[in-house]
Amino acid sequence: MHIHYKTDTIPATQDIIELYDNAVLKRPTEDPERIGKMYSHSNLVISAWDGDKLVGVARSLTDFCFCCYLSDLAVSKDYQTAGIGKQLVSLTKESIGPQTMLLLLSAPTAMSYYPKIGMTKLDNAFYFPRKA
Repeated sequence: MHIHYKTDTIPATQDIIELYDNAVLKRPTEDPERIGKMYSHSNLVISAWDGDKLVGVARSLTDFCFCCYLSDLAVSKDYQTAGIGKQLVSLTKESIGPQTMLLLLSAPTAMSYYPKIGMTKLDNAFYFPRKA
């Protein structure tokens, strides 16, 4: 298995949907138009590929100088122990630079993963939930 990473490519919407469904990442995959908008409005997308198969993605919104919200981190089930998620986070950090804070909201099933890659858990966050 040879994984290569891309920072200059937005994967096809159908490939993203298949990855999210395979990785069991709860996103509106029944709405391809919304998935497409999620990506067209993101300004940092790093993807992982095994040949021409999308096996991982990190999708972020950032100003590249102060803050970055890593909104989606997904790795295909068959590739989840290969270090792809860790590499996607590392490449995201490299892309945003050392002055930029990286923040994400974890799925409940991934809460134990992020401390393993060096992230700090926070207790000082607030949000308004989406209505749809």
